[in-house]
Amino acid sequence: MSIIAWLLLGLIAGFIASKIINRQGEGLLLDIVLGIIGAVVGGFIFNALGAVGVTGFNVYSLIVAVTGAIVVLVIYHALIGRRRVL
Repeated sequence: MSIIAWLLLGLIAGFIASKIINRQGEGLLLDIVLGIIGAVVGGFIFNALGAVGVTGFNVYSLIVAVTGAIVVLVIYHALIGRRRVL
């Protein structure tokens, strides 16, 4: 995939995951970063479970990326929430 496709997939996955986790976006740049990291994490998780990771710019890859982005967002909010308490 080209870098533009990764950015677009990351933006979409990060946006969808942000809406699922906390009903509001984290901001354009953070949505892209978390979405791209989520695509990598989702690919790792799916490969560990015996499935295929991100295969290109398609619906399956979007599902993989959103799944990974949700995991990344849950960890992100747990760390940020802990930091605000301290």
